[in-house]
Amino acid sequence: MEDCELIKRYRQNREGIKLVVELVRDAITSPTNRNNPISPEIKCLATLRYLATGKMQLCNAEDLGISQPSVSRAINQTINALSRPHIIQQFIRFPLDNQQLHRIKANFMAIEKAGGEMLVVAAAVGVASCFGAPITGVLFSVEVMCSHFALRHYYPCFFSAACGALTFRLFSVWSGDEESPQALFKTNFPAAIPFYSLEILLFAFLGLLCGAVSCCYLACHRWMLQFTKTNPMFNKMLTTEKGLYSGMVAFLLASLTFPHSVGQYMASKHTMKQLLTSLLDSRQWSSQSHNASLHLGPEALLEWSSSGSPVFLPLAVFLLMKMWMLVLACTLPLPAGYFMPVFVYGAALGRFLGEGVAYVSSTGLTSGLQWASINPGGYALAGAAAFSGAVTHTLSPALLAIELTGQFSHAVPVLIATLLANALARSGHRPSFYDALSIGKRLPHLPSLKKACSRLPSTPVGQVLGAILVKLQKAAGPVEVRLAVNTSTDSQIPVVDSHESQIILGFVLRAELLMFLRHCESEALEKHLDEVCCIHPTSVLLSPHNTVQEAHSILSLVGAQTLFVADRGRLLGLITWPEMKRILEDLAKEI
Repeated sequence: MEDCELIKRYRQNREGIKLVVELVRDAITSPTNRNNPISPEIKCLATLRYLATGKMQLCNAEDLGISQPSVSRAINQTINALSRPHIIQQFIRFPLDNQQLHRIKANFMAIEKAGGEMLVVAAAVGVASCFGAPITGVLFSVEVMCSHFALRHYYPCFFSAACGALTFRLFSVWSGDEESPQALFKTNFPAAIPFYSLEILLFAFLGLLCGAVSCCYLACHRWMLQFTKTNPMFNKMLTTEKGLYSGMVAFLLASLTFPHSVGQYMASKHTMKQLLTSLLDSRQWSSQSHNASLHLGPEALLEWSSSGSPVFLPLAVFLLMKMWMLVLACTLPLPAGYFMPVFVYGAALGRFLGEGVAYVSSTGLTSGLQWASINPGGYALAGAAAFSGAVTHTLSPALLAIELTGQFSHAVPVLIATLLANALARSGHRPSFYDALSIGKRLPHLPSLKKACSRLPSTPVGQVLGAILVKLQKAAGPVEVRLAVNTSTDSQIPVVDSHESQIILGFVLRAELLMFLRHCESEALEKHLDEVCCIHPTSVLLSPHNTVQEAHSILSLVGAQTLFVADRGRLLGLITWPEMKRILEDLAKEI
């Protein structure tokens, strides 16, 4: 029988079964050959099959050609043999002294810290690998993982992001798409005069415009999320008919973007990358569309003016149609990337303003200003960063726009537009795109809850604190300690002076309580808790008047597993991460 078949039946491969047989052979081998004794191999197979699948003993007996009572005795013998102390100690080891206990605890905490480090590193390397932008990946991780990010994470974040971005660039070379590693979106912005000094005001206006449009977009997005949850028909379709709903929405959007219908006014033949590349074109489409003597090339203007209309009409139709189409697409119950469509929408918005400025300057209305060569592509670049940053409430899209194109000459205008767009989008504590999704699903995410209802994080801990299930007094005996160990799964159990006073003295570790019980059993003595175990003092003690946000911040920054809440020294309760999650879930229900 192959190993895969053995694993299905016994949860062990051939080598694992042989190991189990050798461990218990001396204990389950019959001392004589009378009455055709069952071999140790058959006994182990019957036991492993029973433990792995829960198969009835009678069925096991029929498969192995023995009786059901024989299977029952074999299982009993094998389990008793495996439970012998010298076998258990080969695989399960308990700490024997405080030094071993602290070493195991330190190793466990290192594993937990590694998990948090992997979380922030994954956020950085994900962005860096998708866009080939390592610095943006780290900045994005800092912004969105601020509650988990620590200074020690900088090096692994930068290292992983650089490796991810380099691999992304090299694969594009090895696949033949590029000749050498370079910017993902090629641009040809003029290097002599990238922009005029007075254009800074126009870039600032573009930032405010992107911020205002983002507020409208986010309001529509929140309304659509609320509508799909409150409307019975939509709610039923999204719950039971996800495939039908997704197909209907996809058919509607595909029909509207079909190149021979409304799609001819939206450059629908372009892919997402081609759309962004065309919008970042530095040539002035408005002037070229009126000059037939210029050779336009096949890529940028020809697609946007294929309907024979001026370039302003396709851009306006694109902005109006994509606004509600993006909102509708966000309701699909499918995993999808929403950042790139928003980035392209911002580029179209900036392109529309840039083409308007270029048209006005070319008609002579700005006779006092010598703006001979306006670059609409620069406005598209700033608009893409500003709008996507305003929608997500982050500044990293500004750096992303620069890394994607390599246009460091527009760093100042892009940053100004992104800052102003963020300032307008964040005013009034409006939730971002991702915050709205978190609020709509009522996830226990404190920053999102704060934006949904600013009073929720200010709720006093005493109002939402649960009852204390387990606590020990310092004079507790083995009976009380055993009851606490069997009742609670917490790693830290509070210790009070007495059950009458409830004055908190500190906490004792669960592993130390297990050592206390073994010590009492081995010496057959009735000892008290404070005579054997070390009562650790509490480093942080919360008041019932502290807010939920303060407790959450202490748990995150200090890295504590348990926070004790006391009023004038009297223990009222404790807060762990599971308890904090329960509190946030209860607060989310009030939205």
